[in-house]
Amino acid sequence: MSADRPVPGPEDWAAEAEVPAASLVEQVLARLPHGGVVLVNDHAGVEARFANGTLTTNGRRRRRSVTVVVLDPRPEGLAAGVAVAGGVGRGRADQLDQLVATALARAAEAPPAEDAAELVAGPSDPGLEEPPEETGPEVLAPLLADLGPALAEAEARGLVLSGYLEHTVDTLVLGTSAGARRRFAQPTGTAQVVGRTADGQASSWVGRGAEDLRTLDLPGMLAEIDRRLRWAARRVELPAGRYPTVLPPDAVADLVCLLGEAAVAQDAVEGRSVFSAPGGGTRLGEQLTPLPFTLRSDPAEPGLACAPFVATSASGPDVSVFDNGLPLGPTAWLEAGTLRRLRAHRAGAARLGLPVSPPVDNLVLELPGAEGITEDLVRGLDRGLLLTCLWYIREVDPQTLLLTGLTRDGVYLVEGGEVVGAVGNYRFNESPLEILRRAQAVGATRRALSREWHEWFPRTAMPPLLVPDFNCSSVSPAT
Repeated sequence: MSADRPVPGPEDWAAEAEVPAASLVEQVLARLPHGGVVLVNDHAGVEARFANGTLTTNGRRRRRSVTVVVLDPRPEGLAAGVAVAGGVGRGRADQLDQLVATALARAAEAPPAEDAAELVAGPSDPGLEEPPEETGPEVLAPLLADLGPALAEAEARGLVLSGYLEHTVDTLVLGTSAGARRRFAQPTGTAQVVGRTADGQASSWVGRGAEDLRTLDLPGMLAEIDRRLRWAARRVELPAGRYPTVLPPDAVADLVCLLGEAAVAQDAVEGRSVFSAPGGGTRLGEQLTPLPFTLRSDPAEPGLACAPFVATSASGPDVSVFDNGLPLGPTAWLEAGTLRRLRAHRAGAARLGLPVSPPVDNLVLELPGAEGITEDLVRGLDRGLLLTCLWYIREVDPQTLLLTGLTRDGVYLVEGGEVVGAVGNYRFNESPLEILRRAQAVGATRRALSREWHEWFPRTAMPPLLVPDFNCSSVSPAT
């Protein structure tokens, strides 16, 4: 989890750079009468947009947010108050005093916290005084160099390319009055391209994620766009129904991200979750999928590394401001198809008698021994669909995790192991857990970018799946 990121004025970054984040943490901690937590997030970003065959906008941004959690001990229990602000980087006494006063006022109004726990006491990371990590136009330069000729070529062929390139780095510095001092720099890069025919009757989306955008193969992404638009030269009308369907890793991420999001222990215990057991309790220890899928998170996952400690500005059923700085490690949510963990903060885990399992900011789905890529699953399909991405996904029933949504920018008909044309869009009704239960073929796991959830959850790795009866419940008129 990451802290809120309010956007201060354009002058704030230069001012904030005068006070290192670690020093700011110490200044604020010294003002807390009963202790607490301080989290500083220095955000740097660069982006470029292109539309209608031309680069439209590009820019660079920097901002800082400071989160303060103050404790308010009372006879009836411990309360906490949280304040988040930008523009306090000079370390001016009046600004810091006001930030702490706001948090104290909120604590005074709050009831005793159900998630109260002792503050995290350690460890202390090296490099706390180092300046925040940077990013800049040089990260985008190789992609933009490839983009220019591609835009010209697309225009000559009567095609329209649009898209978005973004690279950010969030440098987190966290301190608790109990002694924890943590630092982590999180790079995040995404590249998305949409290709359309001039008449707007066919479109395709391709997205990729990487910590360093310079490692991405933009020509390869554009070649995939071109291939899919060529498939769409033939249009086939198919009614709604259940079809054998190949889902590439990105589309699998669109669904499985919500399966990971639903793995909350408190919700399961209260009977409000697909992980709730009939008659009460949770389904921990139950075999949920016939195939031995593993769904896991790991802060040290190669290519998907994320903060190895809790960093949050708000409490919820699975994460607590009292847990800020708590070390995170590898966690298997599903193991060999069996439910092993549900997310719980320290207080919740103690109350429920479960292991402490805070959220980790990445997600990997894999089937041991699975091989092959999306094209291999397509070649094994006699007749069915290739469904490349989903959008506007909403939860219908949390107890079954039934989702509804729409297909978008690329649904294709497969016959005899080959893509033979494009079909229209559909509304779908499916549960990601049921998708895993019914999976007929599975490929190798690779990095994926959910189109629907990448802004909130960009670090995923998924396999392609073949589902024998994906439910395209109605035809959508969207193009």
